[in-house]
Amino acid sequence: MPENAKDTSCDLFVIGAGSGGVRASRIAASLGAKVIVAEGLYLGGTCVNVGCVPKKLYVYGSEFSKAFKDAEGFGWTVGKPSFDWPTLRDNKSREIARLNAIYERLLDDSGATVLTGMARLLGPNTVEVNGVTYTARKILLATGSWPTKPDFPGNEHAITSNDIFDLVTFPRRLLIVGGGYIATEFAGIFNGLGSQVTQLYRGDLFMRGFDHDIRTFVAGEIRKTG
Repeated sequence: MPENAKDTSCDLFVIGAGSGGVRASRIAASLGAKVIVAEGLYLGGTCVNVGCVPKKLYVYGSEFSKAFKDAEGFGWTVGKPSFDWPTLRDNKSREIARLNAIYERLLDDSGATVLTGMARLLGPNTVEVNGVTYTARKILLATGSWPTKPDFPGNEHAITSNDIFDLVTFPRRLLIVGGGYIATEFAGIFNGLGSQVTQLYRGDLFMRGFDHDIRTFVAGEIRKTG
């Protein structure tokens, strides 16, 4: 159904087409409900676009630097390897675009109507998208969240975990603030890709909440890599 369709009423209006929003839309549509889902950024949510999927691709890419070094001990002469950030970044983007298309097809096949635009609640049963008002028996909020930067001098030089996947130029030096598993993953990724990485966190050991022996082991392994 086109976005400018005259019929703007539905049984379920879903705001957000991440994992939860897409799944809820498909299930509701399969049970016979008339569903409209609005997404202002990208289909698939955090995991597909700025989380699990691109991060795992970058993890895989970062492991080659160690493999090149280890290969010499097994008789391989590799030469001096070089890394091209735009190649990894752009190939990652192509893979994500492929996944976005799959999510769009799944929604279309389910019979749900997909709107591209930011949705705004006008009332308990009313939503506005791109200047058009829609009414729904039920509205599902599946917006997810977005990281924010605190206000401090120099924050124009700071980025979030959402930004780091698509940097124009590769960061030769990188300061990562945080000691959780996400910060630790990015520290390992960019160290493997060739950045000089410093990880800053409170306390004497990162990854709070994990078993102490795991935290100690990971800290030791990361220090070995520089």
